[in-house]
Amino acid sequence: MNADWRNRHDAARAAAEEAGRFALQYFDQGIAVEWKPDQSPVTMADRGAEQLLRKKLLELFPGDGFLGEEFGDTPGTSGYRWIIDPIDGTRSFVRGIPIWACMIGLEHKGELIAGVVYLPAMRQAYHALRGNGAFRDERRIRVSDVADLARAHVYYSSISWFHKAGHTQQFLNLVHCTERQRGFGDFYGFMMVAQGSGEIMVEHGVHAWDLGAIVPIVEEAGGLLTAWDGKLDIDKPDVLASNRLLHKQALEIMNHVPEAQG
Repeated sequence: MNADWRNRHDAARAAAEEAGRFALQYFDQGIAVEWKPDQSPVTMADRGAEQLLRKKLLELFPGDGFLGEEFGDTPGTSGYRWIIDPIDGTRSFVRGIPIWACMIGLEHKGELIAGVVYLPAMRQAYHALRGNGAFRDERRIRVSDVADLARAHVYYSSISWFHKAGHTQQFLNLVHCTERQRGFGDFYGFMMVAQGSGEIMVEHGVHAWDLGAIVPIVEEAGGLLTAWDGKLDIDKPDVLASNRLLHKQALEIMNHVPEAQG
């Protein structure tokens, strides 16, 4: 195991828990909410958690780059880059819903090699290091072996995103082919796929910081994550994660162009 990778992975776990404890003190406390130009919410908990993570990780690894949702991109010289979402699920956070997480992804020379997703309100941590498997706390997790789309569970964030992407009908077609659908949005649907609780998570409107921590966890659990074009690109706004067995079928449905009705 690469010692530099392991050291950073372990540091990320500790940092995520510290940032999570910081954010938790503001959870369900009526915190003030600001709205960014894209109409996504932000709070002092988001900004404070990212500042804490930036300070903590760059003190330990000063040559590393850093990309955070709230304070942008800082290039590094070491070949490593941290990709941070201080609170993924801010809309849940501000409504008193405990499904939110501090997320830290680690990239080395363009490859995502480690991810930590810490759920402060639920006291759970998902984490993975390339070549070492994926875990929920200390328990190893793996995707399901469901190979029949009719038995699959599908997760998503909000139907409104498919409408914005012009893929409402494609998503509904996927719904009709599967057994169950749950609106476990943001990071949580991806973690459910990684631990084998469901088979597909499909979403639109994501950014690099939404996926940096998630990719290593899904892949180390045996799953597959790509954009809707079938290629991995965390800078694209669309994403589909699966247990790998159903990936091709799900992508075909999401990319099918309905015939025009006369």
